[in-house]
Amino acid sequence: MKKYQEFEAWKKGDATATYYEDNLKSARGVSKTREKLMAVIHPEDMPWEECCQGKIKHMTNDQMDVIAKTVNTYIQEIPAGSKSGKHRHMAEEVVIVLEGRGYDLHWDVDMELTHRYEWVADKEPKRFDWEAGDIVVIPVNTVHQHFNADPDHPARIISAVNTVYKLLDYDDLEQIEPAPEYSPNKG
Repeated sequence: MKKYQEFEAWKKGDATATYYEDNLKSARGVSKTREKLMAVIHPEDMPWEECCQGKIKHMTNDQMDVIAKTVNTYIQEIPAGSKSGKHRHMAEEVVIVLEGRGYDLHWDVDMELTHRYEWVADKEPKRFDWEAGDIVVIPVNTVHQHFNADPDHPARIISAVNTVYKLLDYDDLEQIEPAPEYSPNKG
């Protein structure tokens, strides 16, 4: 019986590693670390951030000491008659409208492949009207922006973004336009 060519080739080399053993140790460490992470997050443990997307309060975030590591959630307050920043990210997003009324603009994105990936957004967006109690689903890699249609009252939304793409090293976040209230010196 003739051996396959890789039978001899795979034995070449003398480099060694402890990857499997390291993974076992890491897995044991994760369970010990999880015991120290917050399972209940109180409002005073949720940090505020003034960023180019707007004024947000992080509920869960992969950078926080919380058990949830596969979804980032925040509350965003959009001032009366204003809008959020405009951005695109690889992960899908679910937005729960807590207060107010407004609309989202979504631009589908196509890929142009040259020597690198180029994302090209449609020229015309799709409009989705929303009000308190509604849920807005934003598909993967969609350019989007939230608008508060009420000139007298703020709108409040909860945003939940899947972080699995980030864990798989497909994290792709592009800020196209900042929220009008954003000042780089503030946030």
